[in-house]
Amino acid sequence: MESATIAEEHNKANSAIQIAMARLEDEFRNILIAHTSPIETDSLVDPSPSTHSTSRTESTGDCELQDEDFSEDHAVRKETELERGDSSTSASYRSTNSIRELDLMPCEVINDLRSIAERMVSAGYFRECVQVYGSVRKSAVDSSFRRLGVEKLSIRRYPEAGVGSLGDEDQTVDTSRQGTATDDACFMETVKGPAIQLFNFAEAISISRRSPEKLFKILDLHDALSDLLPDIDAIFQSKSSESIRVQAAEILSRLAEAARGILSEFENAVLCEPSKIPVPGGTIHPLTRYVMNYISLISDYKQTLIELIVSKPSTGSRYSRDPTTPEMEFAELEGRTPLALHLIWIIVILQFNLEDKSKHYKDASLPPLFIMNNDHYIVQKIKGSPELREMIGDDYLKKLTGKLRQAATSYQRSTWMRILHCLRDEGLHVSGSFSSGVSKSALRERFKTFNAMFEEVHRTQATWLIPDPQLREELRISISELLIPAYRSFLGRYRSHIESGRHPEAFIKYSVEDLETAVLDFFEGYPVSQHLRRRSQ
Repeated sequence: MESATIAEEHNKANSAIQIAMARLEDEFRNILIAHTSPIETDSLVDPSPSTHSTSRTESTGDCELQDEDFSEDHAVRKETELERGDSSTSASYRSTNSIRELDLMPCEVINDLRSIAERMVSAGYFRECVQVYGSVRKSAVDSSFRRLGVEKLSIRRYPEAGVGSLGDEDQTVDTSRQGTATDDACFMETVKGPAIQLFNFAEAISISRRSPEKLFKILDLHDALSDLLPDIDAIFQSKSSESIRVQAAEILSRLAEAARGILSEFENAVLCEPSKIPVPGGTIHPLTRYVMNYISLISDYKQTLIELIVSKPSTGSRYSRDPTTPEMEFAELEGRTPLALHLIWIIVILQFNLEDKSKHYKDASLPPLFIMNNDHYIVQKIKGSPELREMIGDDYLKKLTGKLRQAATSYQRSTWMRILHCLRDEGLHVSGSFSSGVSKSALRERFKTFNAMFEEVHRTQATWLIPDPQLREELRISISELLIPAYRSFLGRYRSHIESGRHPEAFIKYSVEDLETAVLDFFEGYPVSQHLRRRSQ
């Protein structure tokens, strides 16, 4: 009889505890719901600039890099309602290196929640406490993620990790650590799924197709995750969250490998770019614009890439087409970082490709002009970027400038030497007692040949284009310095012999001033009148 009474009392006590726990559970839920709202995204922005990674705008000038639209912001933020019982208010925050912690509830509310949680856990309702907390707070985290744009940026939905094993594992800890276990369990119940979703997104980016345009977003992602890694280790420090710490470190490594792979594939793409159709007028090739804007952006990420790019470019097997020029030139460089060598190598193979493309011009004077335009663009892009210039080095920049001058000299020889050849004295003089010493027929033919050749060059090369005004003016000056003194001298020596004969205007068609004016038409990129503009004689 006494035993039955004890059993009845025990049942009554259990029933009372169940009723009390159910009420506590309801109160716990109601308090959480009453004080749960999505995080305002503005509150997560640190007004002070970051000291580790800076925001970069990928303005590529005349090169359009079509970047994939994925997020640069991969912060993992930890709620601290059940982990802190200090006197901080709901309006206060603390900013660490990468993560801003927000007090989302007043201190007294946190204390009430903690008291309820302690009573539920001590009564054996640990799992119920965790589940209530997780069910309410997960919805707030999901809503906050949507405000941050995470949901729409996800490549695919990832199944959230189950919490059954988490609860079982934490329930096995010592009673002395029960409070910490509750905190860990509640926190992991809330954020493990979203954290895995966020990391899985970053992982998907790291293993996606390695197109060159993705490099800079991958580097932004790498920098953000690298910044956050110490905080991730601190936040997910419990044994139950070890997988998240490991995953974050692995993703960082994969992002680094993806960056190295993209750089290597970009080099191959520059080398093998197959376009054969010459750009009109020998102007700057789109490949040159693309590549130089690309490596200018690379130089903006110098600090990160110096850490990631640790091996020199492989230059031996890539040049089966011409195994001498590129490697021999590249072998002269010493004491450069692997990243600097990669950038120089990209310029080397770009120029090698451009040389191939120049061979498709039919006019012999146009290839050197094409090379000059592109070399000048390369040099100017390097000079315009202090970071890029520092890595390339002034020695190699001087070598590039020397190539530019060689191209200009080659153009002058291919175009103007044959025209100046018409203004030589050889072949014009004759001997005899009744002769003036000059063959008028040969002289007339010489003037006719000069006129025809200059007119053709003028008509053709006016349609050629030098986009840079300074380079265009410098080349015109060099042409004038070659042509005008030679023509003036030739005209001075032989004008009288032509003017003493019939129809002198048919042979001396142009004055020195006419030629000076005509030179101003060169390299403007549009056609001119079939006949040169002539001054009144």
